[in-house]
Amino acid sequence: MRGARSAKWVAIAAVVALSATACGGGGDDGGSGGDDKAAVDPNGTFTVESGEPENPLQPANTMESYGSIVINSLFTGLVDYDESGKIVFMNADSVDTKDSKTFTVKLKSGWKFHDGTPVTAESYVKAWNWAAAPANAQTNSFWFSDIKGYDEVAPESGKPKATELSGLKVVDDTTFTIELTKAIPYFVYKLGYQVFSPLPESFYADPKAAGEKPVGNGPYQFVSWDHKKAITVKKYAGYTGSNAAKNGGVVFKNYSTPETAYEDLKSGNLDVITQVAPKDLPVYKQDLGDRAVDQAYSAIQSIAPAFYSKQFKDIDPKVIQGLSRAIDRDTITKTVLQGTREPATGWVAKGVLGYAPDAAGDVTKYDPAAAKALIKEGGGVPGNAITIQFNADGGHKEWVEAVCNSITNATGVKCSGDSKADFQADLQARKAKEVKSFYRSGWVLDFPMNANFIRDLFGTKSDGNQSGFSNKTLDTEIAAADGAATLDDSVKAYQEIEKQLPNYMPSIPLWYYKVNAGYSEKVSGVQFGQDGDPILTGVQVKKK
Repeated sequence: MRGARSAKWVAIAAVVALSATACGGGGDDGGSGGDDKAAVDPNGTFTVESGEPENPLQPANTMESYGSIVINSLFTGLVDYDESGKIVFMNADSVDTKDSKTFTVKLKSGWKFHDGTPVTAESYVKAWNWAAAPANAQTNSFWFSDIKGYDEVAPESGKPKATELSGLKVVDDTTFTIELTKAIPYFVYKLGYQVFSPLPESFYADPKAAGEKPVGNGPYQFVSWDHKKAITVKKYAGYTGSNAAKNGGVVFKNYSTPETAYEDLKSGNLDVITQVAPKDLPVYKQDLGDRAVDQAYSAIQSIAPAFYSKQFKDIDPKVIQGLSRAIDRDTITKTVLQGTREPATGWVAKGVLGYAPDAAGDVTKYDPAAAKALIKEGGGVPGNAITIQFNADGGHKEWVEAVCNSITNATGVKCSGDSKADFQADLQARKAKEVKSFYRSGWVLDFPMNANFIRDLFGTKSDGNQSGFSNKTLDTEIAAADGAATLDDSVKAYQEIEKQLPNYMPSIPLWYYKVNAGYSEKVSGVQFGQDGDPILTGVQVKKK
């Protein structure tokens, strides 16, 4: 999810950057530099296109882009990453380890929550224990499974044997230790994800209410949430982090379609859009000029079978291979998507450690003859028809139709879109295991490593695995990759796993995302991170 927003499901046809959730560093140059200081209003506010978060605004309960961008504005975690993927210490002064199994975290002093209470080691340890407990039903609870004692707090069956993770120990107000069940050489990278944020003591009095009016420790402070309309945050004056806001606050405005948001941008009623709809891609650069954004970021668009469904429960992977080879990615990205996407050749997005070109081999190469042969060898598509579920508010209709036409023309398999009203409805259908056939599965990095696109999507117990895919051999290989001696060894092990994914076909990779966005004449300094999100703190508002 983003630099600080992380493992998250992508709502729109393209999105976000490397910043605190998945983290926060600066992105490629996505806009003009700052204006003359005299022309900037440091207390000016601006608006950003967004949508209704799926869940309450709790750091461990968000796995989609609408909630993540807000969470990342309100909370700052231990670490973040810069453009190169290098760790940047945020609330942490240091995170030390000698064996990649036991870590000592020292916090920077003087940090406070927005209610004025201090951020301490206990603020982290208690928050993680609360999020890991099954009774609290946090969407991202499995992220704590690496920590010693998780199996006793959240056992696969039976009642919990403990209420706290034995691997977490408070040493003093600014120091705590983390002991994992086994060494994981990339664990510090995972700490950049928003799930590892601290919580104030006031949270526990009423967690549900705290999700409606969150109190964080980040550069912005919560103001209001007008459901399905807007969320407003303001600059936190007491913030001591390195990424203090250069503006007075942000209003995240809900839009039912990206087309409507774009029209508001052109008319001056919206300041930043995070993605241009397919309909407007041919003209947005001409319309916006220097205010048009076109840059890569680390996200991938796929379609995933519902392996729990009657249609795909015992499907031969050759059938899915065949459907993949029936998709003319090159033509669709050049025409429908106006060259704003790049055909995917694997499951790991570009720009992260371990990205390997052509990891999928021939599986993503268009070949109608091979497609028909593979589907036949695999026993055929049950019912000879498929659907692709997508959210209607994300600009996906055009490319879903194009993918379906390609599959049908190449193989004779009937294909149609299954539209859900909005991203929230789409996610809820996935959670309820109501997907009929395939669903759109866009994913943006939570941390800049290939493990995030493999373990966190295809591991049997992973929170990001919503398809019901499960393979014991793959789970064993993932465990071995996590236990590699060094970060480099772990990255290489995951590269080898990716090369084997065509044998399993947990999803069908389509294309790598790009940020195609824009901003109004009212703002400057607009840049997007590796996770595709606008770097909110760097936006400057011009004086009226």
